[in-house]
Amino acid sequence: MHDSSIRKTAIPLVLTAVICTAMAAAGNVSDNPSGAETEFRNQFEPTKESERKPPGDAPEGMVWIPGGEFSMGCADPRNLPMGGGEPMRDARPIHRVKLDGFWMDKTPVTVEQYARFVEATGYVTVAERVPLPEDFPGVPEQLLVPGSIVFSPPPHGVRLDDYRQWWRYIPGANWRHPEGPGSRIEGRENEPVVHIAYEDAMAYAEWAGKRLPTEAEWEFAARGGLTGKPYVWGKELKPDGHWMANIWQGDFPENNTEDDGFAGIAPVAQFPPNGYGLYDMAGNIWEWCADWYRPDTYAIRAQEDRPSVNPAGPEDSWDPAEPGVAKRVQRGGSFLCTYQYCTRYMVGTRGKAEHTSSGNHVGFRCVQDP
Repeated sequence: MHDSSIRKTAIPLVLTAVICTAMAAAGNVSDNPSGAETEFRNQFEPTKESERKPPGDAPEGMVWIPGGEFSMGCADPRNLPMGGGEPMRDARPIHRVKLDGFWMDKTPVTVEQYARFVEATGYVTVAERVPLPEDFPGVPEQLLVPGSIVFSPPPHGVRLDDYRQWWRYIPGANWRHPEGPGSRIEGRENEPVVHIAYEDAMAYAEWAGKRLPTEAEWEFAARGGLTGKPYVWGKELKPDGHWMANIWQGDFPENNTEDDGFAGIAPVAQFPPNGYGLYDMAGNIWEWCADWYRPDTYAIRAQEDRPSVNPAGPEDSWDPAEPGVAKRVQRGGSFLCTYQYCTRYMVGTRGKAEHTSSGNHVGFRCVQDP
């Protein structure tokens, strides 16, 4: 199960972040991996890229995504090697989508880039603001302090059905202080900016003359022209034994062996780009998309007998796990994802988060219309 929220009853404030919970069992390893991969792949029709050429030179730090028609969604990955234990039901049915071309940031927005925005505008992020009493009825005033969610690994193994074992609300945690008041961003300018709520990402995008990608645009771009592959780089998690993204190795959540070279957030572009020249479309940080989250979005689209054209997502949010909590889509997984607990670094899978939430594994990248 993927639950994207930490409730206020568990910590001083009700803040929600993308948290993969209740995956107590390790992911399945298929007895017939080649057969499982074939079955997975056969649920996708070929990607048809548009032949439209880039409309001029690329904006700084961006690449052209040609658009076209593709199969959007994720087949049940549980029989794939290291496919995890989640069926990914909200990523089905797999359906056809047609998109216009667009420019996309090569990497997530970095600390350096966000700092320039804040310096130019004086913007204050959600995590830096004092929470309003009317937004948190019943919470004692002394607990209404600025802060955000920080991954805090336990010293020993724990059950994976209680995220409070490894997540903490840290007063003073924000994009300037990623792990809390004692941490700094000096020397980390090339890392993705984190502790970013949806409106923080939107504010930056508007200032930069860009926008957030739709969920469909994000997935098309992440696939890099490939059809029906479980990863943005292809069919194997570790081609030729090489890690291709910053995700978790070892026993989650107490022991990260750092086999990929990183214990936490990595600087951007430390792993090979995908087919469109995009970096970090899997792992490292979750990225906000423009769409509201609903688990039935794809089922509604699939009722049409033609491809959905430039879908912008539903008009409202609904999550049966937390009725009444408005959530936006996030994509890509983070450095905390692992087949033991959360395999949402697999392309086509979906994340979700309450739109005012933030954490030290949440950031974004932008797109721009031609």
